Amino acid sequence: MRKLVSVIVPVYNEQAGINDFLDKELEPALEKLAEETEIILVDDGSRDESLKLIRAWGTEQKQKVRIIALVKNFGKEIALTAGIREARGDAVITLDADGQHPAEEIPRMVEKWHKGARIVTAVRAQNTTSHRLGSWLYYRLMRRLGNQSVHEGETDFRLMDRVVVEEFNRFTEHNRMTRGLVNWLGFPQEHIKIQTKNRKKGAPTYSLRKLMTLAGDSLVSASRTPLLIFGYIGVGIMLVSGAVGLFQLVQEYILGDPLGIEWGGGVAVSLFVAFLVGLVLISQAMTALYVSQIHAEVKNRPLYIIDREKSVGLDDGKK
Repeated sequence: MRKLVSVIVPVYNEQAGINDFLDKELEPALEKLAEETEIILVDDGSRDESLKLIRAWGTEQKQKVRIIALVKNFGKEIALTAGIREARGDAVITLDADGQHPAEEIPRMVEKWHKGARIVTAVRAQNTTSHRLGSWLYYRLMRRLGNQSVHEGETDFRLMDRVVVEEFNRFTEHNRMTRGLVNWLGFPQEHIKIQTKNRKKGAPTYSLRKLMTLAGDSLVSASRTPLLIFGYIGVGIMLVSGAVGLFQLVQEYILGDPLGIEWGGGVAVSLFVAFLVGLVLISQAMTALYVSQIHAEVKNRPLYIIDREKSVGLDDGKK
């Protein structure tokens, strides 16, 4: 019996280029595989004609195409989760719909999977200057503060074995970053270098604000180190301020101010209080990040809601 490979593509406002991507890049790549394939297109609440286009495209294909229509935009990470949970394949591949991930690399991923790889992750061979700086900062923070073993330049273009998928589906947190969760699982990974492409049509749907929010959420969810840092800073301030206070007490009131510093008490207190107020505000902001995540988890709302009337081929048999 041939094995099944599931390919998951999250879609959000991609009407300008989705058909070209599916017809000219994804489908030719899958035709090179000896395995059976299924394509799972997850519409993440698109506001344009993306859902209509992928539904029409799916009806024309000989291979199995399943469509998950989310009722609103839950975000790419949640859309990926929805697709992974629905996937039936022995291997599951995720990639973006904008054409920047080279679909022609899929056979190479599958080949590594056949040789025993549980996870195969595509890594950018080269970034633009802005992406390189952001990537450098993010991955170093994740390694130092998040205690994560991450490979610089990792993308969401990856293959996961069924064993990995089953473990991934056990995650319940709401603020999630797929690559961070996959890394946390601890399965050995193999990497392939890819040359990412430029978006051919349409505008990017992932803004800088969304990227920064995602990075912050992934860092906070991965480690409590950022919270502890301010405890260390507090201890450091206590030791430094105590030492400076003791020094001033001895040299001014015991030794008679031989150094002639003559600190004004009001100035010293004002600067110290202002510094502490700033530190308290920063600490409260960091604490708020953790509290907001606790709040999201305690509410225990569903990660996503599927519009079953607009979806096609779900496991419950509904169209």
